[in-house]
Amino acid sequence: MKSTISESVSHHLQAYFDDLQGEDPANMYEMVLGVVEKPMLEVVMLRAAGNQSKAAQWLGVNRNTLRKKLLQYGMVD
Repeated sequence: MKSTISESVSHHLQAYFDDLQGEDPANMYEMVLGVVEKPMLEVVMLRAAGNQSKAAQWLGVNRNTLRKKLLQYGMVD
């Protein structure tokens, strides 16, 4: 049975908390965004054949925002 992205994230976050064994997490928001955002950008850029305008449109973001994110993750020069 296939799970949704939401179900997968929930499952993995539960496992993350279990792995912490009672310790308090730190910077979870940035951690989760980074873990999800980079592979999403990689897949979208691959599917858009490197076309940043098309990828930005698909993602519903401004092309400059996309470029900033691609630079942040070292995906463009």
